[in-house]
Amino acid sequence: MATRQEDAAGVKARYGSALGAQPPRPVSFVVNFVSGSATELTPESKPVLEQLKAEVARRPAPEITVIGHTDRVGKLEDNDALSLKRAATVKDVLTAAGIQATSFDVAGRGEREPLVATADEVAEARNRRVEINIR
Repeated sequence: MATRQEDAAGVKARYGSALGAQPPRPVSFVVNFVSGSATELTPESKPVLEQLKAEVARRPAPEITVIGHTDRVGKLEDNDALSLKRAATVKDVLTAAGIQATSFDVAGRGEREPLVATADEVAEARNRRVEINIR
């Protein structure tokens, strides 16, 4: 059996319509929160919400997952509640901005999935985050 190789232009000419029908690839965004706060984003995170809104607007039927996280300061139960509140805050901000999704899942992971591993009771700003995944 013979194999055949095509360059990018040949693939596009042959399969362009099928490739064009594929949905956009999933995209992820991260926003960070001020320590102990479930509602106050860091100043650096506010522009990310604008990028996120633009990304959602270009998708015909977006599915959004919002996952909250905390650092390791505080009790496990408190961090679970805080992470869920952070995720809910982001969902509320997106909804208030008029963003509609086919599905909108919200979850809190507490301190269980740190971006930066630390010892217990160590404050780490990068772990106080909400991840927003758009499909």
